[in-house]
Amino acid sequence: MIDTFYNLDALGTPQAFLLALLIGIGFGFALDRAGFSSSRRLAGVFYFTDMAVVKVMFTAMLTAMLGLSYLSAAGWLSFDRVFLMPTIYGAQVVGGLIFGVGFVMGGWCPGTAASGAASGKIDAVVFLAGAVGGSILFNELFPLVKPLYSLGDRSLRFIYEDLGVTRAMFALGLTTVGVVVFWLCEWVEKLRNGRSPYLGSPFLKAFSVAYIAAAAGLLILEPGPNAAVAGTSGAAAAESDLLAALDRADDHVEPEELADRLMAGEPGLTVVDVRPVDEYAAFHIRGAINVPLAALAQELESRRNVGAIILYSNGMTHPAQARDSLQRQGFANVFILTDGLVGFRARCLMPVSLRAEPLDSAAAARVNAWRAYFSGGGAAAAASATLPAGAAVPKLVDTAWLADRLSASNMKLIDLRPQPDYNTAHIPGSLSLNVESLRGNIRGVPSMLLPASMLAAQFSLMGLEPPDTAVLIVGDKLHDATLAAMAFERLGHRGYAILAGGFTKWLAESRPVDAVLPHARASNYPSPEPPNAFTADYREVAAAIGKPGIVILDVRPAAYYSGEKSDEARAGHIPGAINRPYTEDVDKSASFKPTEELAAAYSALIPDKQTQVIVHCRTGHQASQTFFVLKHLLGYADVRWYDAGWTEWATKLKLPVER
Repeated sequence: MIDTFYNLDALGTPQAFLLALLIGIGFGFALDRAGFSSSRRLAGVFYFTDMAVVKVMFTAMLTAMLGLSYLSAAGWLSFDRVFLMPTIYGAQVVGGLIFGVGFVMGGWCPGTAASGAASGKIDAVVFLAGAVGGSILFNELFPLVKPLYSLGDRSLRFIYEDLGVTRAMFALGLTTVGVVVFWLCEWVEKLRNGRSPYLGSPFLKAFSVAYIAAAAGLLILEPGPNAAVAGTSGAAAAESDLLAALDRADDHVEPEELADRLMAGEPGLTVVDVRPVDEYAAFHIRGAINVPLAALAQELESRRNVGAIILYSNGMTHPAQARDSLQRQGFANVFILTDGLVGFRARCLMPVSLRAEPLDSAAAARVNAWRAYFSGGGAAAAASATLPAGAAVPKLVDTAWLADRLSASNMKLIDLRPQPDYNTAHIPGSLSLNVESLRGNIRGVPSMLLPASMLAAQFSLMGLEPPDTAVLIVGDKLHDATLAAMAFERLGHRGYAILAGGFTKWLAESRPVDAVLPHARASNYPSPEPPNAFTADYREVAAAIGKPGIVILDVRPAAYYSGEKSDEARAGHIPGAINRPYTEDVDKSASFKPTEELAAAYSALIPDKQTQVIVHCRTGHQASQTFFVLKHLLGYADVRWYDAGWTEWATKLKLPVER
């Protein structure tokens, strides 16, 4: 079976754009070679002096019709897999008249105008500019012209069904009409120009016979006339029922209704996401299953006329096409979500605080219940969900993991972005924390991580408890999250994680955000004793120089490591230290590079994971990122953090420096 880009829901993919580009180049070349980059020749059809346009259009129509029909008859193509425009009689008649008038006045159609513009024709450029301007004007005036846009909407309609004939019979009839038109065009051209026709008679005869024979061959491949007409009549009746349902909007389910039905746990309700799998994985309506367009009928066979099947995509085009296809295959329980996922997000998931129109208390409570359910773990869990006590939490979690646990009462979201960014929008329930508040002047060294007692006091103000899971959220500075992670390390708080991709990825996936400032009830976070054992001071670092089994890793940029640049009292690096800048561990989106890539890079530097590694930068901020990578992503057993770093080392003139 031949698949189409539409059927695969791949119309917006790079492959589709590339194919469209190649087809466009070929189409333009053909138009130019046929002389259609000349408005004078195109206008000739209205003067009956050059009928090439009519000939080409009928040739294209007949070739496409016969080609698709033979592919369908051979079982290589199903018309359900082809995008078919709906029939809107009023709009299409009016649009055709406007198009015809524009063609006469301008001498171009959109395709030929593009070819003419590529050939340097100024009038073609003007025509295209007018087409673009008209499209913009139509978009802006759409509310006014919407009644005309939908005038005579009959959904998907076929002429042969209305005529009560088979597709093959209609194809033969239209082919015959086309052949007659070809001969009339030749006769008119000869009459008007007084010269030989563009196509020689022998060719036209052979051309006509070939097309009539091809069309007649379809009659042999289709069932007998009686059976076919009977089947068509039944299809027409089913089509009539379908159109009546469409007129009543019986096939639509509003987002609010769907949200309520899902929360109520309606038996037999099946919600189907027909988008590509990567979009589904990024975000989908809770409870929805993902089924490709090509496999809908097969995958949903067990649900045929059992409960309700509700289809959705980003918009409504693909679900509508899928609904029509399923209904023609006997599915009477198929509906589409009004306005698709875009409408569901706007009407059910947008925070109350961000809505243009204020909501009363009942409506606001309803929205909050939806947001809790579809962002958390269920109707009951929406108010009281908790993460299992003692559950292992990965140190790096993705957005889907967080979305599934967003309403957990024992999870704290800590947003480390600048205050203005946080105030504008943040993940619901997030607490803002200035990462610099975790550092201070310790023993004369600036920007060192605060002692455990002071960190515990800050955590208490945020309402953090030792059993809580803290999720650290950043914007474009991944090392802000790892510095905050060092505070949790110092307190012995193992239940923390960093959100991969941070707020940027969360927002890109259109997950819920708000601007509400959450209430934090103060706690009494205990200060641990004894102090942590994961840091190193300058004495320990000095003792480690040249010592077997210990690696000193300088994560500053290479120019600072070499001494070419310096912001401190001295330039250079600790003798024997190796260099890997912290920036090499992240990609352009401020996310960690794949673990496999990191493992390969560090195994070349430090093959034995039992080796003690002391990491440092200038002030400990960047080195915290490397500490996190080595200890929590790659599993190095003994990683130490020299917080004071080069700031302290450079000021102690007795300590050695290498350049």
